[in-house]
Amino acid sequence: MKWWGWGDEGVSFTHTDKPALAPFIKLHLGLDVEAETSRPVAFNDLRIPDSLLEPSLRSALEGAVGSERVSTDPLDRVVHARGKCLRDLVRHRRGELGRVPDVVVRPDDEDEVAAVLRVALDADAVLIPFGGGTNISGSLEAPESETRTVISVDTGLMDRVLEIDEESRLARVQAGVLGPRLEAQLNARGWTVGHFPDSFTHSTLGGWIATRSSGMQSDKYGDVADLTRAVRVVTPSGILATRPVPHTSTGPSVREMVLGSEGRLGIITEATVHVHRVPERRTILGYLFPSWPEALAAMREIAESEASPSVTRVSDAAETRFSFATRKEPSLLDRLRSKVLQTYLERRRDFDLEAMCLSFIGYEGSKDHVAAQRKLVGKIVSRHGGLCVGSGPGELYDQKKFDTPYIRDYLLDRGAPGDVSETSAPWSVLSILYDNVTEAARRAFDELGVRGYIMCHLSHSYHAGACLYFTFAFKPSGRRDVLEEYDVVKDAIQQTFVDSGATLSHHHAVGTEHAKWLDQDISGPGVAMLRSLFDGVDPGANLNPGKIV
Repeated sequence: MKWWGWGDEGVSFTHTDKPALAPFIKLHLGLDVEAETSRPVAFNDLRIPDSLLEPSLRSALEGAVGSERVSTDPLDRVVHARGKCLRDLVRHRRGELGRVPDVVVRPDDEDEVAAVLRVALDADAVLIPFGGGTNISGSLEAPESETRTVISVDTGLMDRVLEIDEESRLARVQAGVLGPRLEAQLNARGWTVGHFPDSFTHSTLGGWIATRSSGMQSDKYGDVADLTRAVRVVTPSGILATRPVPHTSTGPSVREMVLGSEGRLGIITEATVHVHRVPERRTILGYLFPSWPEALAAMREIAESEASPSVTRVSDAAETRFSFATRKEPSLLDRLRSKVLQTYLERRRDFDLEAMCLSFIGYEGSKDHVAAQRKLVGKIVSRHGGLCVGSGPGELYDQKKFDTPYIRDYLLDRGAPGDVSETSAPWSVLSILYDNVTEAARRAFDELGVRGYIMCHLSHSYHAGACLYFTFAFKPSGRRDVLEEYDVVKDAIQQTFVDSGATLSHHHAVGTEHAKWLDQDISGPGVAMLRSLFDGVDPGANLNPGKIV
């Protein structure tokens, strides 16, 4: 994992194979993509604080997990210091490392996690659970003022599917498993969990649960809160264990308390999750709509129909234009097809190509089921002026769906911050919410005097509403620190979420990035209830202090 950016070393986003992208970025952000103006400091030039790990605590940790799995290696500590939000990346690239963990510990089962926790509590140390390190809400960083020893508990060795109850369609899984390894183990036996967030390649089951994650196919499989039937968590008072029953009436849900807890209640070691048979057929088709209002209306009608697609995603006009700009060099046949389609849309369908919206809708199941679903959705799409453009765009989306986060590093190399903010709201609110947020972002760009771009897609549909996922970027003015200008834009978007009756985050969690808006979202008594829960479970504030509230 890169210590300064997203994903694997040697993997990066590039414009060189996308001929329309450089002109697009120049037009909308005023950036010359050929000019890299900012690069991370060299690792050897970092001033990494000395570890505060005392010999006696090190010896106790080694007794818990073995000496080879207790690390004070500088690179290891820096990688585990933060997640991957925009603020994390900017500060790391500058060499501003904050409160680096003193030690990284890697237990490989629940007993070792419990032993590490006992050692930490005895020493009054701080424990921060670390799965894949992809969090973008500030959930992994120790408070700057923390003077106690900080232990990062890396769960990556706990990566096994322990059991599959095929009759109940449940799998018992260790929480440190990365998305690809989880699917590989399940697929080998004909099963899938169906959870595919953008961070899938680098994130873990435990991380999904700790942040209430949502995946690209949640329309069919559900969010992680729907998938998770039971949890096991090492807490200061022992092992919290819930039963994998379909429903229970035993007071407030302890399972729900663990979901989204971000390490404040303990370290998740295991979960029992729903699994499904690998579908016989999987198809993602591309659709075009004449406008954003028509696209939203179609998504709502699909959600309330008998259709059950696995993916319902539609981009607004701004994101559609960006998507087209990221296409690789087309062949002559591709260009001819594109020209024919444009002519048809303009002359026969009366499309305004600047207002057009691109959608991806996915289907899974038997051949007959997929055919029936496509027919039903096709009628709805047609009623709202849309048309199917085949499997080509869907196949491209499927291939590239986990690559998008790499673009933040690409923009930062050119001095421009780019980030995301996502929310959910009832169907009746979505249209005005969208208008309010895009207008708030543009006002923020104008306030700063900068060139900026904001775009959006609807990414998850529900009975009562949907998730809107906004992406924004701008060229800094140079008149003040880039993070100060970033905060102006980000704060404007987040405040508009709660002012418009939406939630401050649909699936990225609270951490420290969103905590200041929490009382506006769940009310003051709600925040007090959470604070009482955290203080009651962890009176010494040893478990990931400072997050959520």
